[in-house]
This record gives sequence, C-alpha cells and structure tokens, in this order.
Amino acid sequence: MTSTDKKTQSAIEIAKGHFKEKLGGDLMKYHSDDWGIDIYYRATNSLSVENKIMSLQQQGKTAEALVESVILKAMDKDGNLLFKGTDRPTFIHEVDPSVIIKIATKINNASADTVDDIAKN
Repeated sequence: MTSTDKKTQSAIEIAKGHFKEKLGGDLMKYHSDDWGIDIYYRATNSLSVENKIMSLQQQGKTAEALVESVILKAMDKDGNLLFKGTDRPTFIHEVDPSVIIKIATKINNASADTVDDIAKN
C-alpha cells in the first residue's frame, strides 16, 4: 500500500487492513512429539478470541483458559481448527495436562517467537 493510498483511507480502514494482512500471513507450526502431530497457529488472533481466554484467566480458571487456547487456536496445515468446543470436557478429564500446557504456551506466545525459533520447528 502506498502512502497516497493510506492518505485516502480512514484510520479504521488502515487498522483493519493491517490486521487482515497479519491474519493472511503464513501459519506457524509446532510439532507435538507427545501427540505425534503438527499443530499450526497464527501469531495474531482477534480480540474476540483473546477475550474468551483472558476472561477465564481473570476468573482464576487457568486450566480452562489453556484448553480454550488450544481449542480456539490450534489448526491443521489448511487453517482449519483441529478441535471443537465439544472437546472441552475431554481435554479437562482425559488429556495429559502437561501436553496442553506445552501447546498452549507455544501458541499463546507466538508473537514472541523469533525467525530462528520458527525455523527450528
């Protein structure tokens, strides 16, 4: 986008365009050795997604917030979510919490990844 284009757009249009570009970028990848699968995710998510997670954290529901992170952010290579909301009880009662913590930590701190970190995965 040229500076001339930006001058003709409103501030909100510029902000929306920036966000759309970030969402349209390449997916990041984390390989879960524990589960033997690749998990893809974005460095940026909507405030709506982040709000659901933060709300649970503020209520002291740390385990639920971690699970929500995985459900709302973990994708396949095509960008489709790997899990459904109906998987929550299974995550809470039947999935290794240490693996959930590893995956949620990785995808929640995506923007902190360096290019070298991403290249290693």
